[in-house]
Amino acid sequence: MRLGFESTTDQALEGIDLSGRRALVTGASGGLGAETARALASRGAAVSLTARNLEKGEAVAETIRASTGNPHVDVAELELLDPESVRAFAKTWLADHDELNILVNNAGLMACPLERNALGWELQFATNHLGHFLLTCLLMPALRAGQARIVNLSSGGHRFSDVNFEDPNYQARPYDKFEAYGQSKTANVLFSIELTQRLAGQGITANAVHPGMIMTELARHMQQEDLEALGKHAPPGGMKFKPVEAGAATSVWAATSPDLEGKSGLYLEDCGIGLPAGEATGAAGFAAYAVDPANAGKLWALSEELIGEKFDL
Repeated sequence: MRLGFESTTDQALEGIDLSGRRALVTGASGGLGAETARALASRGAAVSLTARNLEKGEAVAETIRASTGNPHVDVAELELLDPESVRAFAKTWLADHDELNILVNNAGLMACPLERNALGWELQFATNHLGHFLLTCLLMPALRAGQARIVNLSSGGHRFSDVNFEDPNYQARPYDKFEAYGQSKTANVLFSIELTQRLAGQGITANAVHPGMIMTELARHMQQEDLEALGKHAPPGGMKFKPVEAGAATSVWAATSPDLEGKSGLYLEDCGIGLPAGEATGAAGFAAYAVDPANAGKLWALSEELIGEKFDL
């Protein structure tokens, strides 16, 4: 079967057996994360879900257990905005698990009003990038043991903005929520690029995914005027939305496809390998700054500086 824009998670996983494999999906209490977790569990994987709301996450986990017949689905609380929550989660998870084969950094915020966490990090940059940066680095012992695939959820919205390395948290410049979202999504791609460089030869791959336009809780902060503003960035013919089952398809394809064995540092969309924006059609493709190795290195250094810890992988 040829996969593409309309392909679903079940189609992307056709013929895949994940028995004996372990996956972790962040932000899995709804939307793309819940569907990603369900799809992986349906193929036999043991799946750990993280959620800000533990009760909501457990309800999703129970639904997955019931619908797939797979009892190996657990859930834990994780607040990516809080580094101490990330550290506590990683410590507890590593105490119970030696190996991780699939990490899907799925959780995210989109177009929220300006707000910062206690450390002064802008919420979109903090949740979408910095929290996942810290989590991934802390889970590295299990990722190495599992010869893992790391999947970082980015977006075509990365083309709204490069990372502003001088003022990523909008301390000295006017805040634009779409620009801030774009910056965080560019960071997801750059993180994949730098992980690829640092983990070369270690059996771990890291790729970025654009899931497509899907109406999920990610857009909970958006008003009608926001959708209209977003539409101005759309290609001729307007924005094309996907159902959740299609939106999560590229994530599970990235996590499992034999076609991607050993391939890393890629931008993936519609269950395929993305092209540079100038070579792609419509709204597809990636901006050159999002795959710039120099930018990737600068982002790593900035992330370590903000978190206050160095990670030598």
